[in-house]
Amino acid sequence: MTEYDYAINERVIEIRKTLGYSQRQFSEAIKLSRSCEAGIEIKRRKVNDRLVKMICLTYGVNEEWLKTGKGEMFDVSKDPRLERIIRNFNKMTPLLQDYVMEHIDWLVNYYQQRKK
Repeated sequence: MTEYDYAINERVIEIRKTLGYSQRQFSEAIKLSRSCEAGIEIKRRKVNDRLVKMICLTYGVNEEWLKTGKGEMFDVSKDPRLERIIRNFNKMTPLLQDYVMEHIDWLVNYYQQRKK
């Protein structure tokens, strides 16, 4: 691995710690095995482009920052409320996630009906 690869791995660790996730929690949300996450953190595994995209989409991370260290860690153009929702949603079990989604759908439908 190159110095560039090591730097990306360090930034992945920084993201996980900033979000307050364990390796298991962090890796589950991006559909990565715990062993792959551990390999990244001990710098035996490279972070490929697909994984960069998954981390950025899932956690609202600024792709430029993840790749180069330039800019802010999180995409500042995103609504912080949405980032909070995503972080909390990823902490839930799949059953609870389904429950929340049903209620969100209900609330949106209710709001649209009231607007008419």
